[in-house]
Amino acid sequence: MAKTSEVATGFHGSKLYQQRARLILPILVRQAEAHSPIFYEDLAQEVGMTNPRTLNYPLGCIGDALNELAEIWGTEVPHIQALVKNQQMNMPGPGFDGFLSKHGYTWGNLKERSAIVKQYWAKIFAYPYWHDVLHNLGLKQTSTDLTNLIEKAGIYGGKGEGPDHKALKEFVKNNPHMVGLKEGDAIGETEHLLPSADRIDVVFDYKRRFHAVEVKPAAAPVGDILRGLFQCVKYRAVLAARAAYEHDGRKITECLALGGTLPSQLIPLRNSLQVDVIEGLADQMP
Repeated sequence: MAKTSEVATGFHGSKLYQQRARLILPILVRQAEAHSPIFYEDLAQEVGMTNPRTLNYPLGCIGDALNELAEIWGTEVPHIQALVKNQQMNMPGPGFDGFLSKHGYTWGNLKERSAIVKQYWAKIFAYPYWHDVLHNLGLKQTSTDLTNLIEKAGIYGGKGEGPDHKALKEFVKNNPHMVGLKEGDAIGETEHLLPSADRIDVVFDYKRRFHAVEVKPAAAPVGDILRGLFQCVKYRAVLAARAAYEHDGRKITECLALGGTLPSQLIPLRNSLQVDVIEGLADQMP
């Protein structure tokens, strides 16, 4: 059997899109293991690309490498690049339609396409050989250098609420359009109590949507922001469980609202946890 490195020469070249493909594939494997698709913009930010539109070249390169690997192994390797989605449709762009059609998928409308994509995502999530794919392409898993910080965040809780945190909460409560809602939407409420005894900083309790916001002021240390990311995951789970029990079919969303910016070392964690992070709110305050 020929070595993959001898066959997938396009993947191991020195061109910029090939170098980026080798950076991106381990990230996509991480996302697959977390059962979390990723936005074009978030992926581009993680690998240091300023224009998400140019991701089509490295993603295409990954697709070619997976095709060649599947030919060597004599079995299908799912096209993991399907996990990269756009903000508008929350789905892969139309460039992926050709692949779906080639593999026998057909659809008559966007709802059917969405169902097909989710079905294909499930196939990617269930594929058990992603580590073998990385190994055969000469790649390693993504770094886990946040382990110590994560452990410390679990041991040491955040400090009590300061004036900056309180002011930012009030600003978010009164300006729903700053945290992913529409201009003119009703204001929110603070300190919403959950059945888990957690209190959500700000919630917007609407007829068709329940939006939870964890707030961190501009001066929040990296460990506190990291806790905020995990707190959003907890809110997501508890709110979904409560909604299921109460037969509440509203859309449930959550985000982390920062007075400052997200530390660069937390970008991979944000992407893995699939938390929407809104930055720079302190600059928007009067």
